[in-house]
Amino acid sequence: MTYDPTGHLLLTPNDKDAPARARRLRELGLGERPEPVFDDFAHRLAEMTGAPFSMVNFIDENRQFFAGLHTPEGTHSGSDLGAAAAGGGGVGRFMARDHGYCPHVVVRRKALVLEDVCDYPRFAGNPVVDEIGIRSYMGAPLIDRTGVALGTICVVDTDVRPWGRAGLETIKAMAAELVEQIHRREDGTL
Repeated sequence: MTYDPTGHLLLTPNDKDAPARARRLRELGLGERPEPVFDDFAHRLAEMTGAPFSMVNFIDENRQFFAGLHTPEGTHSGSDLGAAAAGGGGVGRFMARDHGYCPHVVVRRKALVLEDVCDYPRFAGNPVVDEIGIRSYMGAPLIDRTGVALGTICVVDTDVRPWGRAGLETIKAMAAELVEQIHRREDGTL
């Protein structure tokens, strides 16, 4: 975590690996456009967890990009997630780096389960709580064979969710499955 000049705690963790991640994402051709295979994966993740929203999220130095996205409406605009939600539009493919919990998962390099984000002062003040109404989050990092955390897969809900141990095991297993799919894609065997 870092502090602003006034001494206030900032919500987004310091991410020293962002430049290496951005290079690796470019190398893999990920994080620039939506892909049906990632949308399908997000849909399957939502079904497995019972979550209304799920994402395959690649994070560079400046933004989060949902290369895979599942929403209850099934609509995917190209707009900013926070702006779209606040304006009543559909959920978009982009979100600022200081919004949400995936940047924490990438920096921590391990899964994060928040059954009620309001129970955690560090996370309750995140802009997605007020702007979008996120109340529950579960995500796992996508760490590739080079050791780079490319991004996350995650599920969110506007209601408190008891994800439990089963949810944690599911999100971790699904992250490992997607990393293997990315490796097969890189190797040309997919």
